[in-house]
Amino acid sequence: MSISKENIAYFDNAATTFPKPQSVYEFMNSFYSTYGGNVGRGHHVFANKSGNLVEDTRLRLLNLFHAENKNIIFTPSATEAMNVILQGISWQDGMIVYISPFEHNAVIRVLHYLKKIYGLKIIQLEVNKKQLSYDMGKISYQFQEKNPNVVVLSHASNVCGIVAPIKQIFDKAKKYNSVTVLDMAQTAGLIDMNLNEVQVDYAVFAGHKTLYGPFGISGFVMDKKMSLRPLLYGGTGVDSANLELPNSIPERYEVGSMNILGIAGLNAALRWIEEVGIKKIYEREQQNRKKLLEIMSSHENIKVVLSKNGEQIGVVSCVFDGYSSDNIGQILDERNIAVRTGLHCAPLAHKFLNTFPEGTVRFSVNYFTRDDEFEQLKKALDYIEENS
Repeated sequence: MSISKENIAYFDNAATTFPKPQSVYEFMNSFYSTYGGNVGRGHHVFANKSGNLVEDTRLRLLNLFHAENKNIIFTPSATEAMNVILQGISWQDGMIVYISPFEHNAVIRVLHYLKKIYGLKIIQLEVNKKQLSYDMGKISYQFQEKNPNVVVLSHASNVCGIVAPIKQIFDKAKKYNSVTVLDMAQTAGLIDMNLNEVQVDYAVFAGHKTLYGPFGISGFVMDKKMSLRPLLYGGTGVDSANLELPNSIPERYEVGSMNILGIAGLNAALRWIEEVGIKKIYEREQQNRKKLLEIMSSHENIKVVLSKNGEQIGVVSCVFDGYSSDNIGQILDERNIAVRTGLHCAPLAHKFLNTFPEGTVRFSVNYFTRDDEFEQLKKALDYIEENS
């Protein structure tokens, strides 16, 4: 049997949204096959068209994030963006770093590496385990007892979907002149964020997730008063006679040839978000999350990991009675249902949620999740329950 989106019920959108808007596929093909020049490497029509596309994409991102006075830096992935930021900070021995219990390995593995060099003290922010809500009173006490030098915070968990109160946390952190880093991999393009109203120094976005773009293009928003030690060195297309990297932004952090195909896709995705409206996209995902939870709640053999209150995105983790997460994933795959199983590159979250080391079965919806996909999922879950 041939595989297509029509016969696969896709519930793995936290890994990457699928499908993308049709305009993304069409514009990537048309632009790359017509104007696929190298940015900053020539004064001809191909290079100019590519350069204009890149700058237009930056402006659309700044508009989406309400961050007109900040810089956009492009990277091949959100993981590389996080590395540029965290490895570029001017660390001193013994500095104190706060993280949430829900951070991705893109954060915790980098900090683990830096801890071995600088002896960093890494502390988890207080979260109420019963409510799955950030305890702002206890966080204030934490910051008072051990002043934060850096706070790195996932906007929304890729395991259970809990959304962090980033404005409140970063406001408190800035009282101690902390560097603030936000991971928007699961929320950029989904939650309407005004980064000019949040005291955030760096905010990472993943182009292929809730921005509905392709793989290979991500990056971060950077406050203009901040400075980072470069992670990579090489050609930038400007000031080529100088052996030092240019000080101009974004060139200082964008070495090598840019992924113009990926940027074309991201540009089309941003235009689609503008056309549909970010609030409508969010509302549709919330409606689909509600449908998902209704299906889960109708099965007594499924335990859903979710917050008792507060905002959550369309990411739902479950534990099945009598089955490991991998067993369930295999059964669902045999019925053409795509999910994510295991630890989801977030082991701290599973330790906090008491689902370590087995992990969970993660279902994640998006704007395009169809009713027939929910019907297909329900039939599969009915089968599992009936045969348990």
